[in-house]
Amino acid sequence: MRLKPRALEPGARLAVVAPASAFRRDEFDQGIDEIRRLGYDPVYEESVFDRQRYLAGSPEVRAAAIQAAWRDPTIAGLISVRGGYGSAQILPFLDREEARRARKAFVGYSDLTAVLTFLTTGCDVVAFHGPTLAGRLGLGSAGYDRDSFVAAVCRREPMGELSSPALETLRQGEASGVLLGGTLTQLLASLATPFAFDPPPGHVLFLDEVGERPYRLDRMVTQLRQTGLLARAAAVVIGELPQCDEPTGDPTARSVMADLFGDFPGPVLIGFPSGHTIGPAMTLPLGVSCRVIAASRPRLIIEEAAVE
Repeated sequence: MRLKPRALEPGARLAVVAPASAFRRDEFDQGIDEIRRLGYDPVYEESVFDRQRYLAGSPEVRAAAIQAAWRDPTIAGLISVRGGYGSAQILPFLDREEARRARKAFVGYSDLTAVLTFLTTGCDVVAFHGPTLAGRLGLGSAGYDRDSFVAAVCRREPMGELSSPALETLRQGEASGVLLGGTLTQLLASLATPFAFDPPPGHVLFLDEVGERPYRLDRMVTQLRQTGLLARAAAVVIGELPQCDEPTGDPTARSVMADLFGDFPGPVLIGFPSGHTIGPAMTLPLGVSCRVIAASRPRLIIEEAAVE
């Protein structure tokens, strides 16, 4: 049983952290404004504005901000400014026991998959594949799905059914398991490290990606299969895969994924709008039980509350 964060209450203090790439100040400010509109109090250390080439400061500085937020009893949760690159660098400086004691909501996606995996499969703590400030919260309703965000981090009840008009069935069936995953590039990059993605048998695997041409998707799914990780999944839910089609239009990312998962023994969905999306991105709780129904009306059902 994974540890669950405490539900965010109105007025909760949210630590804004920058585990990865540097960011534009205007996107930061827009995201801060949206956090306030949601009814929370965003707080951050001045080190969030540190710069080291393309990164938001040194790994030690970036990790220290997260550790400080975990230790501060007035902080209810953590949300990231942006992804990009660099999250894996901070993992050696994070304390697993500190994360478990704190059990605070952590929200992010893309490169932040490294931290989400650290928490979910490394610390047995529920975490959230959800919006960052830059490019998501800062865009308001055009960038993220407010209802799923609030349902995931605030409500002490299962989120229930999640779907989208673009969601399609690649392989029919129905299966249940613990929802885990994130951006495929980061999941694979973790392998053979002390922070490897290590899901249990029977989990539901969520895969997100952006800007990877079809042959690269093929390479990554092939690696996922050859590691034996894919065989541990009872079902697969794939994101929208924006900018992943061949520039000429053929092949498309979806057609390649249909071929790659053509012999998968469980249900497979594609087009779920979380992480890298064309429109508003939904928030997914990672580390809770869910059910995948791949049929004429495909859907993902979150069957367990993510917070307590």
